[in-house]
Amino acid sequence: MPALHLLTLFRFLHAADTHIDSPLEGLDIYDGAPVDALRGATRAAFENLVRLALDEKVDFLLLAGDVYDGDWKDFSTGLFFTRQMARLKAAGIPVYLIAGNHDAASVLTRRLSLPDNVQVFSTRVAETRLLDGLPVAIHGRGFPHRAVPENLALDYPARQPGRFNIGLLHTSLTGAPGHDAYAPCSLADLAGKGYQYWALGHVHQPQVVARAPWVVYPGNSQGRHIREAGARGCRLVTVGDDLEVVDAEFRALDVVRWARLEVDISGINPLAEVYTRIGAELAGAAAAAEGRLLAVRVVLTGVSDLHAALKRDLPGLRAECINQAQRVPDGLWIETVEVRTAPRQNLADLAARDDLTRIVLETLEQAAIGELAVPVEIGDLLKILPAELRDDVEADLAPSRRADLLDDVRGILLSALERGEG
Repeated sequence: MPALHLLTLFRFLHAADTHIDSPLEGLDIYDGAPVDALRGATRAAFENLVRLALDEKVDFLLLAGDVYDGDWKDFSTGLFFTRQMARLKAAGIPVYLIAGNHDAASVLTRRLSLPDNVQVFSTRVAETRLLDGLPVAIHGRGFPHRAVPENLALDYPARQPGRFNIGLLHTSLTGAPGHDAYAPCSLADLAGKGYQYWALGHVHQPQVVARAPWVVYPGNSQGRHIREAGARGCRLVTVGDDLEVVDAEFRALDVVRWARLEVDISGINPLAEVYTRIGAELAGAAAAAEGRLLAVRVVLTGVSDLHAALKRDLPGLRAECINQAQRVPDGLWIETVEVRTAPRQNLADLAARDDLTRIVLETLEQAAIGELAVPVEIGDLLKILPAELRDDVEADLAPSRRADLLDDVRGILLSALERGEG
C-alpha cells in the first residue's frame, strides 16, 4: 500500500537535451509544407517548458545538459535562452543547469551573462548547491569537453542529511543505443551516493530507469528526426513532507511529433483503395497527436498483388500520400514513404521455369541469410561521385540499411521474373 503524504513539500521540473536551435532532420521541402513551424520547433518546445514552470508554480527547474545543440551560429540563440530565464526570474523560479557534450565548456565560444536566478555548475569539480527556504541539496558537474570518458558520479559529494538530495548528471549510464558512451556509470554507483533522485540527461528516450532511488531520463523536449518518434517533454516531480518522491509525471512539450505509421495493405486492391486506407490511417495518427504538427513515415506492409506497381512508382506513391495528408484538418508532414510489402508469388513455380531463374532465386535466398558485402567496384564508383550524391549512396549501403536495400532489389527482380522480362 503506498505511503500517505500529508503535505506536498515542493515540486520541480526536470528537463534535458533541449538542443535549442537544432535543425529537424529528414524533412524534404514540398509545396504547402509548414516550414516555419519546423524551423522553430526546438525554441517553441523550450517556451512550453518555461510556460509549464510558470503555470505549475514550481519551486525550481533542473536542466541536465545539452541546453544548446553546439556552438552558437550567432548570439540569437543565447539571447533567446536568457530571455526565457528572465521570465522565470520574474516569477522567483531558480534554475540549475549543467553542461553536456553538445554545450561543453570547450564547445561554446560565445557567452552571455545569465540572470542571477540561473546557477551553472562547475565543469572542473562536482559541487553542491543548497536552496534557500527548502531542504534541498543539488549536486552536479558539467562537461569540460565534448567527450568525457571517466565516471563523474564517483566524485559527487556525499548526501546532505535531512535534505532531499538530487544528483544532476549528463551520462549514458552503462550504454544506450544511438548515444556515445559519455560519463559512464552504473546504477550501483548512483545508489551508493544515497541521493533520493538522479536527474539525468543525454539519452533522448524518456524513461524511469529505477525508483529506489529514482533515476530518470526526461528525454529531449523536441524530437528531431524519425528515430525520436513519440511524445517528448519533461518530468514534473512532486516531493512529500517525508522527503520522498510522490510522483514524477511526464509532461509533453513537443510541438512537432514524429511517428512511424505502418499500413497493412494485404488483400487490398485496386490502388485507389490503398490510398483510401492510407488516408484513414493518417487521420487517426493526426488525432492521436492532439493538435501537434505530425511528421509521419508511412510504411506499407503485407503481402500484396500491388507490390511491383508500388515499387516502380515511389514518387507517385509519395505524392499521393502527401495528397491524403493535405485532407486531414490537423497538420501532417510526410517525412518519407517506404514499401515493405511482399509480392504474392509462387517461388517454386518460378524456380521450375528454367535454370537461370532458379539460379537467380537461389542467389537471392543466400544473400538474405548471409553477410551482404559491398563489391569492390561499388567502392571505386563512390570515389568519383560528387559529395552530395556519395553521401546518399553511402547511407543506403550502410550495414544497418543493407537488408532494406536487398529487399528492394529482390522485389524488383522477382517482379521482372514473374513478368517474363528475363
